[in-house]
Amino acid sequence: MPTPVFLTVDTEIVWRHHVAGHDLATLYERSFEPAGVGVSYQLATLARHGLKACFFIDPMPAVIFGLDPIKRIVDKVLSAGQGVQLHLHPNWTGAVVGDRGSSYARFQLGEFPRDAQRDLIAQARDLLMAAGAPAPLAFRAGSYAANDDTLVALAELGFTYDSSHDGSNHPWPSNIGLPPRQIAPVERLGVIEVPVTVIEDSPGKLRTVQICALSITEMRAALDHAAAQGHQAVTIVNHGFELANRSGTAPNAVHVRRFDALCAFLDTHRDRLPTTHFRDVPDISLELGRSDLPLAASAMRRRWRQAEQLWSNLVAERAA
Repeated sequence: MPTPVFLTVDTEIVWRHHVAGHDLATLYERSFEPAGVGVSYQLATLARHGLKACFFIDPMPAVIFGLDPIKRIVDKVLSAGQGVQLHLHPNWTGAVVGDRGSSYARFQLGEFPRDAQRDLIAQARDLLMAAGAPAPLAFRAGSYAANDDTLVALAELGFTYDSSHDGSNHPWPSNIGLPPRQIAPVERLGVIEVPVTVIEDSPGKLRTVQICALSITEMRAALDHAAAQGHQAVTIVNHGFELANRSGTAPNAVHVRRFDALCAFLDTHRDRLPTTHFRDVPDISLELGRSDLPLAASAMRRRWRQAEQLWSNLVAERAA
C-alpha cells in the first residue's frame, strides 16, 4: 500500500518582525511572501508538480491587525486548490500594535489550562472561518506546544486530527503523552494524532523532518524508508517564510533547493508516496496505532547536512 505524505506549511505573521517594529504591509510581505519565495512561490511549485499540501494558518494576529491579512492568505491558498487548517500562537492575544512586542500573552498553548485552551482554539477557529476558510478539522499548535489537555479541547470542539506531536521537541514544548519516537497516526483522547515525522539524527537523538532541519538526502532517505517499511504516513513541516533568510529580505538558497528537490522527488514517486489533504484521509483508511520506526541514524548523512547548515548559516542567512 502507498504511504500518504502530509506536506504541511505552518503559515503565520512572524513575531520577530512585529518585534522589529515593521508596519502591517511589511509584516505581511516578510511573513507570507518574503523575497519572492513565500507562499505564492510554494503554491506555484506545488501546482507545477501536481502535489497537495496543508497550510496550517494562524489567524490570531487578526486580534490586533484585523482580518484583512488573514483573508488574503486564506484566499490565496484556497484559490490554488490547497488545504487550509488551523494553527495557533496564543501570544498574539496580548499583543499591541506598534509596541515592538513588549506586550504579549503566554507563548505556548500548553501553558494554559484546558478550558482556556478550548476558548483560544474556538476563538482561532472562528477567526479562520471569518477569513473565508472552511470549518477546520485538523490543528497544529504553534511551536508544537500542545499537551493532552489540548487534545481533549480539540475533541470537545469537534476536530478530527491534531498534528502537534514532535518527538524532537518532546517533552517541551511538545508535551502530548506519547513516546518521542511515535510517528504513526494514533487515536488519543478523542482525536487522531498525526505526529510530525522524525528521524534519528544520532543514536538516541531525534530530528524533525523539516525543510530547514534536514538535507534533501535525509528527506529522501526518510521517505524511502517509510515507503519500504509500509508506514502509515509521513508528515513533513515547512513554513511560509522558511525559504527566505530570517529577516525575510533574501532567499535562503539552501532551503529553496531543498524544497524544490523535495517537490520533484514527491512528483516522481507519487505512486508510492502520494501527497494528501486531511480531508482525503477517510478515503485512505489509515491504520492507527502502528509501531512505525524512525529512520536510523547515519553519520555520513548527518555530516553532509551539517556542512549544508554551516553554509546556510554563514552565507544564506546573512544575505542582504
